[in-house]
Amino acid sequence: MPKMKTNRGAAKRFKRTGGGGFKRAASHRRHILTKKAPKRKRQLRTVRTMHASDVREAKQLLPYS
Repeated sequence: MPKMKTNRGAAKRFKRTGGGGFKRAASHRRHILTKKAPKRKRQLRTVRTMHASDVREAKQLLPYS
């Protein structure tokens, strides 16, 4: 049986937490930042946890994490 491959796009976006979930960055912080309020940009810096309905798919994409 060959080794399973890690999805490299997912590996760059998600990291495993200690409790078995996944942490992710917030979206909407790449460009067009001039019209966004400083408070909004500051809040987008925080790390969020992946929604429970998406964790199963992330586990398949990252089998060794």
